[in-house]
Amino acid sequence: MGRGLRSILFDLDGTLTDPKVGITKSVEYALNKFDIQIEHLDMLLPYIGPPLYDSFIELHQFSEEQARQAVIFYRERYSTVGLFENMVIDGIPQLLEGFKNNGFSLYVATSKPTVFAEQILERYKLDHYFEHIGGSNLDGTRSKKKEVIQYVLDQNAIHPGEAVMIGDREHDIIGAKGCGVESIGVTFGYGPKEELEHAGADHIAYQVEEIADIIQHISLRERCAK
Repeated sequence: MGRGLRSILFDLDGTLTDPKVGITKSVEYALNKFDIQIEHLDMLLPYIGPPLYDSFIELHQFSEEQARQAVIFYRERYSTVGLFENMVIDGIPQLLEGFKNNGFSLYVATSKPTVFAEQILERYKLDHYFEHIGGSNLDGTRSKKKEVIQYVLDQNAIHPGEAVMIGDREHDIIGAKGCGVESIGVTFGYGPKEELEHAGADHIAYQVEEIADIIQHISLRERCAK
């Protein structure tokens, strides 16, 4: 890094909140429209994190046109019901409070459409911790994680060397690397340790409380390097 850590970027799904029920039920709703029946909602956990359009293609071999329609069906349910079938991960409010009190600037970088991310964070009273909530557009643009992270960096004039990205899936880690940002992979979300390590996570946190320790370690390392 070299400049000193000032900005902390967070993924949303599986990192700040647990969206399992809302996302899996909304994916099931969309798949049912194509006469695809799901035995158990846990079979749809891989949909949590990556861009939805990509997941319908990769996980259910949909054509591009089918994937676009599936996203539309998904949002029929998600935008009204699924959005709030969600819960804040234990310890997250305290973590964010601590970072704010220590002078860090906090941001959200999510593949979820910005409008949904803003509603969720407002509903669960987390929005006030963040300087900026960056997500994808409803038309599907800016859905790749690298694009979202770069957007948040650009919009807030953040130098990559002064930032760290925290997320639970390989997309968060790969996106951070692509933007020259250090990364922390968390295993309490929906990506296993092996996925995060394979993607090249700079650090791994197994519990929420460990994130603060890692951030402190990075900050101390920077101070010692000066």
